[in-house]
Amino acid sequence: MSTIKNTNATKAYWQLRYQEDRTGWDIGFPSTPIQTYIDQLEDKTLRILIPGAGNAYEAAYLFEQGFTNTYVLDIAERPLQNFAKQFPDFPAEQLLCEDFFQHQGQYDLILEQTFFCSFPPLPENRTQYAEQMHALLKTGGKLVGVWFDIPLTGDLEKRPFGGTEEEYRRYFEPLFNIKTFAPCHNSIKPRRGNEFFVILER
Repeated sequence: MSTIKNTNATKAYWQLRYQEDRTGWDIGFPSTPIQTYIDQLEDKTLRILIPGAGNAYEAAYLFEQGFTNTYVLDIAERPLQNFAKQFPDFPAEQLLCEDFFQHQGQYDLILEQTFFCSFPPLPENRTQYAEQMHALLKTGGKLVGVWFDIPLTGDLEKRPFGGTEEEYRRYFEPLFNIKTFAPCHNSIKPRRGNEFFVILER
């Protein structure tokens, strides 16, 4: 069964991972590809969403750079609580403990760091993800992210999940103008050669 279909089970799963400190994906700082993209942004009024944000290092970096219209979304409460303690000046109403697939809103930019790769890679899951991203973006808005370029194995439990460029494009080309889809040239060292950098425009 897809984790997307059961919000309570998904919430419990991720909450437990944080409680037990089983967060091997957490690199402890903003992802280099995402930070480099942020450094090129000039409009500080952009309404930005970071879904599946975890400890939200990218959100902290955005806020410190003056992007005050940044929203942090995660299904687990623990990382949001940690973030609020570490950054007490960040607006509490912009920390959203919600299921991404039930979230409603309109954004100029959505930034994500392998969030897409956290869901079991079933066609219905990936289609639902693409459709929800499309719904959350304003016309002309962009989804910018880093996804894993690693083979799918058929194991639906062992995260993270990857895929090929061809497979990814199948879900997004019907909905987005693909501005960039390329091997990531500035991945952190442990992930070098295993990531795509994507910019998709609604």
